[in-house]
Formats: sequence, structure tokens, C-alpha cells
Amino acid sequence: MSALKGHPKGLYLIFATSTAERFSYYGMRAIFILFLTQALLFDKEAAASIYGSYTGLVYLTPLIGGYIADKYWGIRRSVFWGAVMMAVGQFLMFMSASTLNNTDLAHWLMYGGLGFLILGNGWFKPTVSSLVGQLYEPGDRRLDAAYTIFYMGVNVGSFAAPLICGYLGDTGDPNDFKWGFLVAGIMTLFTVVLFETQKNKYLFSPSGEPIGIIPDAKREKKEDKAEHIVHPKMDKGTKIRNTVIITVLTIALLVFFSYAFSGDWVSIGIFTACIVFPVLILLDGSLTKIERSRIFVIYIVAFFVIFFWAAYEQAGASLTLFAAEQTNRDILGWEMPASWFQSFNPLFVVILAYIMPGIWSFLNKRKMEPASPTKQAIGLLLLSLGYLFICFGVKDAVPGVKVSMIWLTGLYFIHTMGEIALSPIGLSMVNKLSPLRFASLMMGIWYLSTATANKFAGMLSGLYPEDGKVKSLFGYQIATMYDFFMVFVVMSGVASLILFLLSKKLQKMMHGVE
Repeated sequence: MSALKGHPKGLYLIFATSTAERFSYYGMRAIFILFLTQALLFDKEAAASIYGSYTGLVYLTPLIGGYIADKYWGIRRSVFWGAVMMAVGQFLMFMSASTLNNTDLAHWLMYGGLGFLILGNGWFKPTVSSLVGQLYEPGDRRLDAAYTIFYMGVNVGSFAAPLICGYLGDTGDPNDFKWGFLVAGIMTLFTVVLFETQKNKYLFSPSGEPIGIIPDAKREKKEDKAEHIVHPKMDKGTKIRNTVIITVLTIALLVFFSYAFSGDWVSIGIFTACIVFPVLILLDGSLTKIERSRIFVIYIVAFFVIFFWAAYEQAGASLTLFAAEQTNRDILGWEMPASWFQSFNPLFVVILAYIMPGIWSFLNKRKMEPASPTKQAIGLLLLSLGYLFICFGVKDAVPGVKVSMIWLTGLYFIHTMGEIALSPIGLSMVNKLSPLRFASLMMGIWYLSTATANKFAGMLSGLYPEDGKVKSLFGYQIATMYDFFMVFVVMSGVASLILFLLSKKLQKMMHGVE
């Protein structure tokens, strides 16, 4: 397809690097909730909380990694050390699953592995994403297609990982989980080797300059000096005012969220950061009026994206439990592992990601291509429709009788259409709207919305129906799978409607960026 041709070779190096790294992440994620419940014997609610905390923190630390990359390290160094730390984390998970006879040690090794995975992902994720945009000139119409190709790489790894790690680890024997973690660790090491051996051959800007070496803040300062561009500066009084504002805001939010999430410091930290860091960037005195307006667009869209990922990320928690417990997985006498359902989505992504750039290109030629905020709204709508689809499958389900896998497969297909309309386009939008000096940090802010969503997803997973228990959300009683899935139908549907209504205003605030 023409839309997938004519891109820099560096894009395909990033494609391959992301494929290997995402294999590591999704391979571990495919078996993680099962490892917690079947090997470490956590109850479902506790396992969902750990899962939500892990996936939430994975998307919180890109703020730290993005800041360090922009200011000090540069992208290449951040990608390398991020991948190394993730490899250490996977091997600690392997060791945890190898010491199940010593419960305390297995638990500590598991938490240590999660810590390294969280930190490593923080250095890797925002930097490798922002690297894509530096391969193209500003305003290059190929950028949406480039991020869709990049997203294909992510999902090639995501597709293979649950199949391989699930086959090796999800066997019914708790002692086999270690093999899934081991394979994930080996693939992370492959990421390190691939990037380090090939980066100097392919990672160049359109002008032929190596990219990812000089921190973006220093590079933009140098370019602005050459072009005589002057950014506003903060006086001492403004700096003191901003410090006071951030300090008071942080304390107030910590107090509020401590009351709301008593004892849950992960939730407290994520939800506090979700507000403090965006405000901190807006207070930066170097921002022009147009830059600040464009950043506002990123923030507004990111808020609605929270609801998308909170519902979408049920794939690794409640939907995996639903696949294991309430889905008929029998195929000609063979029972498919529940973890394999997580390969359906990336398989659909790879297929649809090949098609979608052509569709956007077709619509663009006819001046009918939706703006980025509208594409995000379409993604949310499709997510709502996916949950509505599975509601039909479980509405009249008899207790004790498993439903056809058609319903879960259909949900994943509809969700994938929504993901393709939302996620790669969102990454492209952030790259186009962000000032260069904040490129990786703004990508970290974008992923911060995903951090909030993942923690929120873990909380919502705790509403998963259990025999003898009636759970509730704001007075809404949840006793059946139908009740549970309707939560996501309404949540994502309302978010989609509001974002559709705001799209025209957001497009104006983008000041010519499409």
C-alpha cells in the first residue's frame, strides 16, 4: 500500500525495536494476573489491585524518563538504559516464579521485578515514541501514517507474546510460569542488542544529522539561537509565584487523595501527578500563547483518553478472568489457553494498521479526513460499541454455562478499530503539537493519562462479579457480567459524545496543526 511506502529506514529500526520490547511487556502481562492468582495465590481483588498499580506506574514513570531525556541524557541513552532495566525486571520475575516454595522470597522478587520493569519502561517508552517524529520535517503529512506503522511494530510483538509466553507459562502448572517470564527477558535483551548495533546506521533527520544524541532542550535552544527566535523568560517573582502554586497544589492534592484512597499510595501518587505535572508545564514562562493553546488541546484530549484506556485495559485483568472462567474455549476437543485471547487484539491491530493509513490518505485527498480530536472521539465510540456487543452475549447467560468465544472475539475486534483511530493518532498529535524542548516530556504527559487510566482500570476490575457478592458503583448494583460490562458502555459512550461536541473548538486551538 502506497501509504506505507517512502518512509525513512530509521522508522523500521524503531518498528523492530518496539516489536521486541512490546513482546517483553505483553508476554509478561498475558500471564501476570494468572501468576498472581494461581501461583502466588492472591485473591482476585488483591491481584487486580497489584495489576492496576503495576500498569499505572508503568505509564507514570515516562514523566521522569521524558524529563531526563529532554534535559540531560538524550533519547538514545534513555532507550538503552530503559531496555537494560526492563531485562533485569523480567529475570527477577523468572526468579520469583522459580521460588514458589518460599512464599516470602517469591513475593519480594516479584515486587523487585515490577520495580525494574516500571523504571525501565519510564526511560524507554516516551523516548522511543518521540524519536519517530524526529525522522520527519515539521508538517510532513506522512507522520500519522508513520505512527500507525510504529504502532504495527508494537502490536506484532503484542500478538506473538501471549501466544508464546502463554503456551510456555499458562499450562495449568504454576511452576511453568517462569518459562514465560524467561522468554520475555530474552526478548528484552534482544531489544538492547538490536538498537545498539543499528542506531548509528539508520537514525538520521531529513537533513542527515544523527538524532537522539543531543537532548531536545539543548538542540531547540541551539536552533532558536540560529534563527533568532526568542522565547519569553520568567522573572524571579514569577518563579517564586509558580513554586508557591505548585507546592500548595501538591499538598492539597496529596491531602485530598489520601482521604479518597486511604493507604493506597500508588493511587495517591498517580492521581496527584496527573494534575501537578500538566500545571507545572503550563506555568513555564518560555511558552508562547500558541504553544500554550496547543498544549491545552493535548491535556483535554488526554483527559478523555483516560476513559478509553480504563475500559480497554480490562483485557489484562477482568477480560482475562472472563476468558478463563466464563468463555467456552473448546476447539475440536482442545481447550485454548485463556491468555491467548490477548493475541487477538494485536493481530487485528496489525491487519487494521495496514489498512487505516490508506483510509486516512483517501479521505485527506477529498478533504474529508477528520481532525485528530474527532478521531479520538470515534475511538471512544467504538470502544463503547464493543462492550455493548458482548452485553448481548451475556445478557441471558445461564449461571454455570460458558458463552461462545465469538462474543469476546467480536469485542476485541471492535475495540481494535477504536484503538487504531485513537492511539497512534494520539501519539502523532502530541508530537505535532508539542514544542521540541518538551517533546519527550509531553509524550510522558500523554502516557500519564494512560497511567491514570490503568490504575482506574484496576479499580474497575475489582467490580468483577463474584458468587455471593453484590458490588456497586455510585449506587449501581453489579451482580452479573451484563451489569459489569454496561459500566463501560455508558462510561466510554458519554466520554465519546462530549469529545465529539468539543472537537471543533479543539481544532481551532491547534492553530493550523492538523
